[in-house]
Amino acid sequence: MKFNVQIKKIQSYKLKTNYLSEKNIEISGVNPVEFYGVNESKLGVIRSYFPKLKIIARGDVIKAIGDGNEISVFEQKIGLLIRHLTKYKQLTENNIERLMDEDESEEKSKTLKHDADALVFGNGGLVIKARTANQRKLVSESENNDMVFAIGPAGTGKTYTAVALAVRALKNKEVKRIILTRPAVESGENLGFLPGDLKEKLDPYMQPLYDGLRDMIPAEKLAEMLESGIIQIAPLAFMRGRTLDKSFVILDEAQNATESQFKMFLTRMGKSAKFIITGDPTQVDLPKRQPSGLSQGWTVLKDVKGIAVITFDENDVVRHKLVKAIIGAYKKLEE
Repeated sequence: MKFNVQIKKIQSYKLKTNYLSEKNIEISGVNPVEFYGVNESKLGVIRSYFPKLKIIARGDVIKAIGDGNEISVFEQKIGLLIRHLTKYKQLTENNIERLMDEDESEEKSKTLKHDADALVFGNGGLVIKARTANQRKLVSESENNDMVFAIGPAGTGKTYTAVALAVRALKNKEVKRIILTRPAVESGENLGFLPGDLKEKLDPYMQPLYDGLRDMIPAEKLAEMLESGIIQIAPLAFMRGRTLDKSFVILDEAQNATESQFKMFLTRMGKSAKFIITGDPTQVDLPKRQPSGLSQGWTVLKDVKGIAVITFDENDVVRHKLVKAIIGAYKKLEE
């Protein structure tokens, strides 16, 4: 009899482990349309993080079906998203991805206003901070050196982290202005044939730099800073003859600078200036037989005191997961 009882207990336990849990989660206090997104686009992003759960939204109730532990994590994340939407009156897909990737215990141990790792608190409650080992190294080396080379493939956050460091330095009054520049190689830096005024001609080349700034500075304030020259965005050719003093200067896409342009840029450095040079030596758009100034420059200068070189790789990719795979595939091809 005892043996039969034990068999029944084991069978009962096995059956229970196969049971699916079900929970209704109410998203009270927020607009369901704003939370789910148009055609449930935002809910689709949330679902992508919980592929093992069946998630059904009906009005202000979300039903989750699946493993009990998975549902518990899902409920915690929904709570984070609701709190974010309630506090900042908006919830973007970028917000969702950031909160989904963030550790819950970390979220509980800090507030948005007091995050020791934050570089900048951006628009809509966005906390901008270094998220990979080499991004963190870029932050520390920039604090200890006046010139830093950030070398590596696209999507590793080199430029975005550099822009965040520049904005932080400006907010902390460590510098008086930010200067962002890149070579306009596609037009040979001869922009006259393009339609529009000078700003309209240059904007397509500078757009990635604007994108980072728009995340970190409110639109009206950014427009004022651009108008007053506190933030300047210009092609590399426009740096000639200038002395960049008390400035945080970023040269982006530096692999497309010629050797003479690169040397010209480096020698623009004035007193109390910070320089960050970013580039990917594998994506040079210069004409054939035209050597890249970046390849020569960081090789020559890497052992100079006060200059640091950081090499990013596919492990630092913060874009779509396929970007990491693409970089890895091309790296194997080159090897």
